[in-house]
Amino acid sequence: MNEVIVSPKYQVVIPKAVRDSSGIVPGARLQVLSYDDRIEFVKVREVCEMRGFLHGCDPTFDRDENDRT
Repeated sequence: MNEVIVSPKYQVVIPKAVRDSSGIVPGARLQVLSYDDRIEFVKVREVCEMRGFLHGCDPTFDRDENDRT
């Protein structure tokens, strides 16, 4: 398990194994999200990088009878 220590300036170092597996490089932008007692970092991606990321998803779903058509 990777563990970090918060510095007096509230900085943390992302462990090398996590950086490598996530493709985080110097200058990468991360969004910080807080859920209850946990903090998550999510890479901010450019729109052009998102092209095709939904390929293969099934767009069909069951509608409730009260849904508008």
